[in-house]
Amino acid sequence: QVQLVESGGGLVQAGGSLRLSCAASGSIFSINVMGWYRQAPGKQRELVATMTSGGLANYADSVKGRFTISRDNAKNTVYLQMSSAKFEDTAVYYCRYSISARYLEVWGQGTLVTVSS
Repeated sequence: QVQLVESGGGLVQAGGSLRLSCAASGSIFSINVMGWYRQAPGKQRELVATMTSGGLANYADSVKGRFTISRDNAKNTVYLQMSSAKFEDTAVYYCRYSISARYLEVWGQGTLVTVSS
């Protein structure tokens, strides 16, 4: 069993920065993908960024150059450094842990990010 706990959400002004954290606990498989997704009101949940346990990152076009995903495998924690925040980034951000070969995915509870302008 794996559980995810997100933190770091809140209010940030446009152009500002925010750092989200997601800590995984439980029975962690070393080869996995962790990442961030977001959902704004009236919209579908969408990918923000993911990173494999080997350090390969993937970003949505909308956040490239502004957001940085990183992870600390020793702490089973993934981070999202949000810079140059835009109003359009306002959403609930969800952490995801997955093992594709096992058809397993686990979601965090979400943390709200609000960007004011």
